[in-house]
This record gives sequence, C-alpha cells and structure tokens, in this order.
Amino acid sequence: MDGHNDSSASEKKLSEAANVVPTLNAENLQSNMKVIYYSRTFMSIIGGVIAGILGFTGLTGFIFYFLVMAVTSVGLIAKAGFTVHSYFDSWNQIILDGFLGGLLSFVLFWTFAYDIVHIF
Repeated sequence: MDGHNDSSASEKKLSEAANVVPTLNAENLQSNMKVIYYSRTFMSIIGGVIAGILGFTGLTGFIFYFLVMAVTSVGLIAKAGFTVHSYFDSWNQIILDGFLGGLLSFVLFWTFAYDIVHIF
C-alpha cells in the first residue's frame, strides 16, 4: 500500500509542477539587462574602432555594425545556454535592447578612428 501512495504523491507533485508558471527575480533580470547593455556598448566601441581602422565608409560601415550586433546577440544567447526564458522575459531583450545606444557609440568611435588613421 505504501508504494501506491508514493506513486500517487509523486504524480500529484508532477502535475502541480507542470501548472507552476516560472517567475524571474526582478533584481536578477535587471542585472542581466545591464550585462546586455554593457556588452552591446563595448562591442559597439570595438566595432567602431575596427570599422574606422579598416576604412569603411557609408553603407559598408552600417552593415558592419549590424554584423557586429548579430554576433553579439548570438554570443549572448550562447552564454545563456540557449535557454533565454530562464534569464530574460523575451527574445527581444537579447536581440534588440541597447541597439540604438550602441549605434551612437559605434558612429562616434567609427568616425574618430577613421579620422585618426585615414585623415591625419
């Protein structure tokens, strides 16, 4: 009889676990978002310097920025172990957040490095 009660209790626990909605700690989520912003800003600066040194101009430089941001997004997703919902609310937070702020940093360092290497 005890074996039957144990199996029904474990089935009850499994059904309760299936109904539980995973929650995220707000402090951890905020920390994860800071990591995304810092990573994007850092990669934007490095990408801008590289684009300036290589002499990219016009559309080529912006395409390079999109490639750098795509590589950054893939790296962040890989760092999360491809289980995004364990660390973030949605995929959009990894793929799109910090995109425009990174673009401004990219353009700043892109023009700065281009001026130093190719004009002066």
